[in-house]
Amino acid sequence: MPPQADRPRLHQLCEELLSHRNLIIASNRGPIDYRLNEAGKLQGRRGSGGVVTALSAISQYMDITWVASAMGEGDRRAAEMAQWRRFKAPIPGHNLYIRFVVSSGSTYYKYYSVFCNPLLWFLQHCMWNSSHTPNIDARVRDAWENGYKFVNRAIAEAVINEASESELPPLLMLHDYHLYLAAGYIREQIPNAIIQHFTHIPWPGPHYWQLLTRDMCQAICGGLCASDIVGLQTERDVHNFLHTCEVFVEGAEVDYKGRTILINDHHVKVKAYPISVDVANLRKQVRSPLLKEYEDKIRPFFGEKTIVRVDRLEPSKNIVRGFRSFDILLERYPDLQGKVNFLAFLVPSRTRIKQYRRYAEEVNDSIEAINTKYGNDNWQPIKAFYENNYTQALAALRLYDVLLVNPVVDGMNLVAKEGPTVNTCDGVLVLSEAAGACEQLRENALPVTPCDLEGTMEAIYRALSMSPEERSQRAAALKKSVEEEDITLWLYRQLSDVNALALERLR
Repeated sequence: MPPQADRPRLHQLCEELLSHRNLIIASNRGPIDYRLNEAGKLQGRRGSGGVVTALSAISQYMDITWVASAMGEGDRRAAEMAQWRRFKAPIPGHNLYIRFVVSSGSTYYKYYSVFCNPLLWFLQHCMWNSSHTPNIDARVRDAWENGYKFVNRAIAEAVINEASESELPPLLMLHDYHLYLAAGYIREQIPNAIIQHFTHIPWPGPHYWQLLTRDMCQAICGGLCASDIVGLQTERDVHNFLHTCEVFVEGAEVDYKGRTILINDHHVKVKAYPISVDVANLRKQVRSPLLKEYEDKIRPFFGEKTIVRVDRLEPSKNIVRGFRSFDILLERYPDLQGKVNFLAFLVPSRTRIKQYRRYAEEVNDSIEAINTKYGNDNWQPIKAFYENNYTQALAALRLYDVLLVNPVVDGMNLVAKEGPTVNTCDGVLVLSEAAGACEQLRENALPVTPCDLEGTMEAIYRALSMSPEERSQRAAALKKSVEEEDITLWLYRQLSDVNALALERLR
């Protein structure tokens, strides 16, 4: 189903589903980021990313309330000015309302910086060294009780308050690993609510969840199973979730074929909704004068052939192994020296967490070592850009010959979809099998095992030496695949399933 056909159908579906219901979205970060400018005046800036774009797009058709944590002083000031109630977001043509939940600095730190990150994030990306980490000590227990539980309950209470005016059972869409307990708290107060929870990151099997305490695992699985629909990125995640609930949820009847869980007469549907990119918006952005300026700025760093990667600077992205594979390539094929450049666009991430700071140092050390080993006055193999500059990254994605996306594990990895959408050079995608995007794009990418340095090197070499005909065929097929399953279809599928459930409840 092409996305251009989905947009009017999405409008119709929203009108059918939401004409007498409240739609409430809840997530840790809201769609608007409020900052205080130099004059002390409050300014709202729309959040980045396809999820914000897709979900807030519904507010063109209906009123939507978005409940989120206040992330900084600007958000807290906006909440205070609204007297802790919802207020209209400054997006012309949209009926989007925001309600910020304000937690104390200590509580939010425990919730986010001790429990959510790094504990849950590292666990779900299978990144713990289990012989040494994690260590569930008194500090983590306190973060669970007085951070994670507290913020989840506070978000849930705000959602419950906003849902009280709905004529029909309210529709609630909860997002990600920050809010695993919220559905359970909401269900206690609004038994007839229609609740969907979508998790954006991978879901490992129960053997990895056993690194947490059993009471934590039971609470997390039980909270999610208070939803009507649990959405995950891939079929692999769906299977792992079903298996985890079978292990940790007492009395759960798990149907692997039907992808449902029955707990005390409550049915939970578990479905894969692979997230995608906003193709129309990407095409609009790459036509902007600013992007053309960035193309001109970075072109001098490109070689006869150029490898590009775009990542947050964090361990799960496997950046060091990507550079090590490039090192092997230059050593094995010395004729490529001076001809192939590697441009890395790395966004600093979670710099307050020591594991991230340490990994950033390893990345920088790897770059310096390779540049010292092979570089000269006229050529440096790797050029890194350490900044959060999405427009510049898009400019690079338009120009790559090879795009390396080799995460250790990833829920989806939208760079793997953004790149083929905007690239103009018949670029080849080298893609980790552990990225969720590989389920969709495997056939026309070059799949690699993320820890296989030799295999990754060989895939890069194949990409660099591929015939123009094969490059063109693969690039066109990747572009078509992403166009046909863009962010609009991702949202349409979810709302269609929610609508079917709502109609079923009315019978």
